[in-house]
Amino acid sequence: MFKSVKDQIWFFDCEWVPDPKAGRLLYNLPSSVSDEEVLKEMWSRAGATEDNPQPFLKTVLCRVVSVAALMRKVAPASANLPEEERVKLHLLWLPRDLEDAESRSEASIVGTFINAVGKCKPQLVGFNSRASDLKILFQRAVINGISAPEFCSRPDKPWEGVDYFSKDSDWNVDLMDCLGGWSGRSAPSLHEVAVLSGIPGKMDVSGDDVASMWMSGRWREIVEYNCYDALTTYLVWLRMAHLGGYISDEEYETEQMVFTNMLIEEAEKPGLAFLLKYLNEWNRLEGMC
Repeated sequence: MFKSVKDQIWFFDCEWVPDPKAGRLLYNLPSSVSDEEVLKEMWSRAGATEDNPQPFLKTVLCRVVSVAALMRKVAPASANLPEEERVKLHLLWLPRDLEDAESRSEASIVGTFINAVGKCKPQLVGFNSRASDLKILFQRAVINGISAPEFCSRPDKPWEGVDYFSKDSDWNVDLMDCLGGWSGRSAPSLHEVAVLSGIPGKMDVSGDDVASMWMSGRWREIVEYNCYDALTTYLVWLRMAHLGGYISDEEYETEQMVFTNMLIEEAEKPGLAFLLKYLNEWNRLEGMC
């Protein structure tokens, strides 16, 4: 279980695909080989089989194509606000401009996110974030030559400041670690723990689909899928925070209402109607549980 709940939390998720450039450089493949063939070669060298055509690749061999985060900020009790106004939720994602090649570049996606984290210093919450999401952001920042000193800064002593790299730090909460500990057999997937809790899991798309979506230029679908995972991570965390006593019964009900209203309001904005699909699935699952 996590040890603290900060006033500002970012529930984040990353999407990545095999990097054709990495395949060409490491395996001396000529530029005449298509990106699709490079990806097949990378999976082949990782032990692809008919049953598992896309085996796991080291994150360093992959490029980040999207990052989504639900930002949660809580006003202090001294603000004397009604309970439903104390918690503010805001959904953000990268790339912001899906039509702009620079916005879609990995350097822009990774650099924008980790520099924003370094500036705002939120508590990060993810699912398998300690072993995967935070690791790939750091690795690919190195590869892209990104400078992010505020994100990388570490205190001399763990209790003296924000530290996203310490295994014992509560500034990067990995919900999979909390739920599964160190036993791989006991660790549930985000989809499993979410659906069994009446929360939307994977809808129509899974992680295995992202590479083909990226190859086909389906950026919008990738971003929508990424946002869904960030929203699900938040709702799972909310249950765990309620379980741990960080949020009372009343606060738990109120925050779910705040989240619902946020989805409805955001869905009215151009290009965000996909959020209603998430809300409808949440209502359906809650009715079954």
